[in-house]
Amino acid sequence: MAYDRYVAICNPLRYGSIMTIQMCNLLFAASYFAAVVQAAIQTGFTFSLTFCGSNIINHFICDVLPLIRLSCSITFLNEMLISVCAAIIGGGSLFIILISYICITVTVVKIPSSQGKKKAFSTCASHLLCVTLFYGTVLFNYLHPYGASLMHQEIVASVFYTVVIPMLNPLIYSLRNTEIIHIMQQFFAQRITIWL
Repeated sequence: MAYDRYVAICNPLRYGSIMTIQMCNLLFAASYFAAVVQAAIQTGFTFSLTFCGSNIINHFICDVLPLIRLSCSITFLNEMLISVCAAIIGGGSLFIILISYICITVTVVKIPSSQGKKKAFSTCASHLLCVTLFYGTVLFNYLHPYGASLMHQEIVASVFYTVVIPMLNPLIYSLRNTEIIHIMQQFFAQRITIWL
């Protein structure tokens, strides 16, 4: 999405020739390829661990962090691998997104009309908010020192990036649509008159 917005704002006349079906498929394939490679590496290293104690995971999802806490093996290599993958994949994609938004901001500042600036910033603000919330909680979860003292914060962060943010995405993006805002205003106006 950041690349799409970058092309739409920084190269609007070339948007159709840059964001082709092939480019969309390439971006789609690259993101899935990175996810599959990372998941395969994590799974392979998790299978190398031995488990001899409790099989109850103190978490609401079966994530790699709570799973390696159950291991009787030395998990330092697994913990380092999780941090490296989070830094490369999560930090790398966040870096690319932030670079695209810096380019977008530089382009928008050059727009002469305040109406054009407002429209460009409003289209990017919701995406940047979702990205910041998502990557902030994910990077917090996977780039901190591992220990029992932060387990409750990990659970809260996991709930945030697996449940809360995906639920907020449609709401944030749909509230930018004027038709939906109008329907919501009518809905709440009807509810208020019924209660009165």
